[in-house]
Amino acid sequence: MPEPCPEEWGFDTRAVRAGSFRSDAGEHSESLYLTSSFVFEDAEEAARRFQNVERGMVYSRFTNPSVQMFESRLAALEGAEDCVATSSGMSAILAVCLGHLKAGDEILTTPSLFGATVQLFENYLAKFGVKTVYVPLTDPDAWARAITPQTRLIYLESPSNPLTEIADLAAIGEIARRAGVLSVVDNCFCTPALQQPLLYPIDLVLHSATKYIDGQGRVLGGAVAGPRHLVDPVRGVVRTCGPAMAPFNAWVLFKALETLSVRMEAHAARALALAQWLEAQPEVSRVFYPGLASHPQHALAMAQQKNGGAILSFELRAETPEAARAQAFDLINGVRVFSRTGNLGDTRSTITHPASTTHGRISEEARQRAGIQQGLIRLAVGLEDVADLRHDLEQGLRHRG
Repeated sequence: MPEPCPEEWGFDTRAVRAGSFRSDAGEHSESLYLTSSFVFEDAEEAARRFQNVERGMVYSRFTNPSVQMFESRLAALEGAEDCVATSSGMSAILAVCLGHLKAGDEILTTPSLFGATVQLFENYLAKFGVKTVYVPLTDPDAWARAITPQTRLIYLESPSNPLTEIADLAAIGEIARRAGVLSVVDNCFCTPALQQPLLYPIDLVLHSATKYIDGQGRVLGGAVAGPRHLVDPVRGVVRTCGPAMAPFNAWVLFKALETLSVRMEAHAARALALAQWLEAQPEVSRVFYPGLASHPQHALAMAQQKNGGAILSFELRAETPEAARAQAFDLINGVRVFSRTGNLGDTRSTITHPASTTHGRISEEARQRAGIQQGLIRLAVGLEDVADLRHDLEQGLRHRG
């Protein structure tokens, strides 16, 4: 089992040392446990473990040393009592909902969500009698007014995708606590290196570990962290329904956490430099980045986050939506350094047109509600030289028809 993490360890020490497990071989770099099952000393031990009377390995859908090491290290970084890993970020969201909701319950959320999350709520959970209610992310009073006796879960992203809106975690968390409602924050944009929602009255923190926790675009993964009594129902879903993290993915993500802090600092420094440059470009009407003084929630972001993070979006000037879309496509087609992909959280910078990709399958009404226009472009800033990224965007702007 992973060793306990001393409370006095700092963040970077936890990122390198927490959760480690050493076998009898005495390996220094943690081992990868590629096995589907585990053997028992006798029938009595097998019975104790299957009945949760005794801790230990059973079956890799339930327990695996590589997965447990990742869970323990991420919990240590988030300041959580417990953590459960999942096969992807979306399966983490689903597992939270299945573990804590039933027919007739309501989710209170915001239009400022990843498109697949909206589809999960509207197209799938709705079939089982779970209703979704939307309020503005940045208005705590609206959250308080919208709570009903049926509200069971508050779900939000901060910063939001793709407009980087910032939620007041202290205010919304307190509203949820007073109402007896579970609060869940998707922290995949910031990671615990930049923001720790559990320091506020937030119940659960959720990740698409595929993004910055991995940081190199290699594997899929998700995680949910928080108090054990709230994580246990989620773990039950993972164990029974099967969206478990693969041991190899867990090992990759576990090792990636060692460099999380330095990577996020480097990402954010480059993102801020690009955001400042984009604000000065005549072709750009608006830049969305929490690290800019022009961001509507800049002060709140700097109070909750260590820096502005790695994600920014900007809108191009255009007279019509059709013209805006065409100009956005021209810019995206004109870059040579940025990768044209819908993913984010990579060492390689990526460029995306949200209205036609990440949010392309939701309705036009939902896109307008979320503020996603045809001229909006999202950047996930990687670790290349800033001068090269700036030059790439500059020639991309010139490439517009």
